[in-house]
Amino acid sequence: MTAEQKIPILGITIGDINGIGPEIIIKSLLDERILDFFTPVIYASEKVFDYYKEILHISHFHLHTIENATNISSGKIYIINIHDEEINIQTGKETSESGRYAFISLQKAVYDLKNQYIDALVTAPISKQNMQSDEFSFPGHTEYLAEAFECNNYIMMMVSSFMKIGLVTGHIPLQEVSQKLTKELVKQKIKTMYHTLQQDFQIKKPTIAVLGLNPHCGERGLLGNEENDIIEPSLLELKEENYLVFGPFPADGFFGNILYKKYDGIVAMYHDQALIPFKMISFENGVNYTAGI
Repeated sequence: MTAEQKIPILGITIGDINGIGPEIIIKSLLDERILDFFTPVIYASEKVFDYYKEILHISHFHLHTIENATNISSGKIYIINIHDEEINIQTGKETSESGRYAFISLQKAVYDLKNQYIDALVTAPISKQNMQSDEFSFPGHTEYLAEAFECNNYIMMMVSSFMKIGLVTGHIPLQEVSQKLTKELVKQKIKTMYHTLQQDFQIKKPTIAVLGLNPHCGERGLLGNEENDIIEPSLLELKEENYLVFGPFPADGFFGNILYKKYDGIVAMYHDQALIPFKMISFENGVNYTAGI
């Protein structure tokens, strides 16, 4: 990072206070050399970190408390204290209290992101179940962020140095996947990924592989018609618009033959079709990346 470059301010939500989020945040920021690359702002309670520092036997983790993110200098780890009341931490347990704090942290961080007080947002893990309320009726972070930023053209991506894979359908029951698939949806997700690869990952002409829905891509209708009726026509139209899309590929053979190394991005039809191979290959260094917002 040169002196002329602005060090980005990175907002970090606490996630579920009974989960692994606080420990991950502490251990990720212990090496102060990381502050040469970004300035972290954590949305949480100091009491949560006091608790985890004690049980983890970590004393050399220092937080600088601020009221808001409007006036920040580099070289420090900041915390915006989002609540002062006593907290009943029960590690490993889902409670309504931990869900409420996770939402408060997310809500305040998103507010600052929308107002450009922070440059990017990292979200620690939540329990989707105990987060549910009148204010948070979403299946996950992706859908909440999309509504918060009034964005329809988004895509949930999993990103690592080995693979970038996005989903046409996200956190929905498997039995609903087929009825959700349309040509318009498939094309929109592919286009969003394409432009994300260009804009966010600086790939000038990205190549995208698209997976089929059914075993063996439906065997020409024997095992399903989604490839013939929806996916293949979508790819033909995109090719006419000069998008570099390929497929559809049967998912088992695609990953079994390590074809993912030949493409800049992959688009899968549903959640586990993407996340099972991604986590097998990139479990230690992959992240969930909300693209298109």
